[in-house]
Amino acid sequence: MSLQVVIKKKYPDFSLDIKFDSGSNRIGILGASGCGKSLTLKSIAGIEKPDEGRIAFGKKIWFDDSKRINVKTAKRNVGYLFQNYALFPNMTVEENIAAALHGAGNKEKKQTVKSSEDILKQFGLSDIRDHRPDELSGGQQQRTALARMMACDPGLILLDEPFSAMDTYLREGMRLELIRLLNMYDKTVIMVGHDRDEIYQICNYLILMDKGRIIAQGETDRLFEHPATPAAARLTGCKNISRIKRLSDHRICALDWHNLELVTDGKVSEDITHAGIRAHDFIPGEHGVNVIPCGQAMISRLPFEWYITLENGLWWKQSRELSESYQSSIVPQYISVMPDKILLMKE
Repeated sequence: MSLQVVIKKKYPDFSLDIKFDSGSNRIGILGASGCGKSLTLKSIAGIEKPDEGRIAFGKKIWFDDSKRINVKTAKRNVGYLFQNYALFPNMTVEENIAAALHGAGNKEKKQTVKSSEDILKQFGLSDIRDHRPDELSGGQQQRTALARMMACDPGLILLDEPFSAMDTYLREGMRLELIRLLNMYDKTVIMVGHDRDEIYQICNYLILMDKGRIIAQGETDRLFEHPATPAAARLTGCKNISRIKRLSDHRICALDWHNLELVTDGKVSEDITHAGIRAHDFIPGEHGVNVIPCGQAMISRLPFEWYITLENGLWWKQSRELSESYQSSIVPQYISVMPDKILLMKE
């Protein structure tokens, strides 16, 4: 179902001005903390009222300042998963879910018990049905919050950084669990976050935000492959970005990499201002037309990667085994990058 969002809202030290229209069922909003992601969700949910604009989901108009329409939050049928999950602390898992069912208008006690039982089984919560939130792990709290939200059968699901309250080692498993649970329901989902891996894994349509505005949007894979601006490239994880001087239609001079000259696959138009290379896209040795001297490189290590900073400032990530010791010999004299791996961008 299509979601149309046009929002303008002024705050004392911040302005929100965004516009998108997507029919995707998995929409991700990626941006740094404070860029307006959560304010966007709150506006869609009706918690925040925009100064002007329009919000429509399918054929339902939720907000339109020109027509003086502002549907109340309770009438929008939106499920909102907050960062802290917002479970009722004095209620058990089962009581949290039952409360949602009653709130959704399900007043028949027998029907409520039956529905609660089904939801507990569906979300794998039967064994902890009598536990209160402070007795649950982060993953159990998230599943309970999701179950409570889905008990109301929302048409639109809003996820506000759903993994921010979890330890790092739990996140990967919970991402897979969230995908499994969401796949059980034919719902439109909007997820906001500042972790590109989480957004990439879950969402097929991506919106990049910076300082209250959308700087790029489109299919997730395409935005990662072709970020149009340096800001978009940074948000998608590109570590190497340089100002350039155009030499010809397919040749540039990278000013921030010791005036390194590179051949590009894409055409270098007059308005191209920057180039980018992802840190995983280098090849050890001399291959093709873009051969880069490593010089006096600096090496640091992560559990499964070498971080190598070349003398000209380029970052290179190379996989490693845990058993590998620190060795300067892992850096060859030259590395290479294929012309089609060079990102061309406009400021």
